[in-house]
Amino acid sequence: FLFKPSGTQLATGSYDGYARIWSSDGNLVSTLGQHKGPIFALKWNKKGNFILSAGVDRTTIIWDANSGHCEQQFSFHTAPALDVDWQSDTTFASCSTDQKIHVCRLGELRPIKTFHGHQNEVNAIKWDPQGRLLASCSDDMTLKIWSMTKDTPVHNLQAHNKEIYTIKWSPTGPGTMNPNATLLLASASFDSTVRLWDVERGACQNILVKHSEPVYSVAFSPDGRLLATGSFDKAIYIWDIARGEIVHSYRGTGGIFEVCWNSRGTRVGASASDGTVCVLDLRK
Repeated sequence: FLFKPSGTQLATGSYDGYARIWSSDGNLVSTLGQHKGPIFALKWNKKGNFILSAGVDRTTIIWDANSGHCEQQFSFHTAPALDVDWQSDTTFASCSTDQKIHVCRLGELRPIKTFHGHQNEVNAIKWDPQGRLLASCSDDMTLKIWSMTKDTPVHNLQAHNKEIYTIKWSPTGPGTMNPNATLLLASASFDSTVRLWDVERGACQNILVKHSEPVYSVAFSPDGRLLATGSFDKAIYIWDIARGEIVHSYRGTGGIFEVCWNSRGTRVGASASDGTVCVLDLRK
C-alpha cells in the first residue's frame, strides 16, 4: 500500500489482480482491474495523477489516478515484473525475473532504454533522489548502478553472499533536504546483513551485522542519519549510520516484511508476517 504524495488517498495492490484507490476516510474511490494475476509493486508519481503497477502477468501499467482508467500497458518483459520506480512524472523503470531492466515513457511504444547485466532475477530498482542513477539488486548477489548515458553498469557492487532483496537510497546529497551529506545506498540481503554503499566511490562503507535471518526491508530517516531495518528474525533495529551502532530495537511477533518512517522522523511503522502492524515512537 502507498499513500499519495499529498496524503489524501491510499493505493493498494493485491494478489487478486486488482489495485484499489481509497480515500483517507476509508472509502473505495476506484478499482483498477487490468492485470491478470497478483500485483507485485505499486507507485504513485510525484504529481499524484498517475499510479504505476507491476504484475505477475509480465506487464506494467500506468493508471490515471483520477478516473481509474488504464493509460498505457507495457508488455516488454518475458517473465513476471517484480518492481517499478518513477524517474519523472511520466518516465519509469521496471525489473523482472527475466533479468532485464526496461526504462519506459508514457506515449512511447518501445522502451527508451534496456539494461542487461544481471545473471538472475532482478528483485528491486530505485532511482537516486535526482533521478540520475538507477540502482538494481538481484538474486545473483550483486548490486548494480546504471546511468541513462551508458549501456554497462557505472558500478557493479559485489559483497553479499546471498540474494539481495531490496535497496534504498538515502535522502542526502544534491537535490535533497540534506544536500551536504553523502549520498548512500542501503542493500538488504538474505545473508542477514545490511550494507551501506558510498555510490560516488563505488565502495562499501559499512556492514550492519545483528539480524539472524533474511533482511526484507530498510528505510532511512528523513534526515538521513538513522536507518531502520526489519528481518524475518522478528527484530526491528534502528541504526545510527555515522557510528554503525543500534540506538533502538524492538522484537515483534512475526517476521518483519516492511519498515517505514513518518515525515518528522519520530516514528517507525512495521508490518509483520502474522498480520500485525506496529508503530514505534522513538521519542520515548
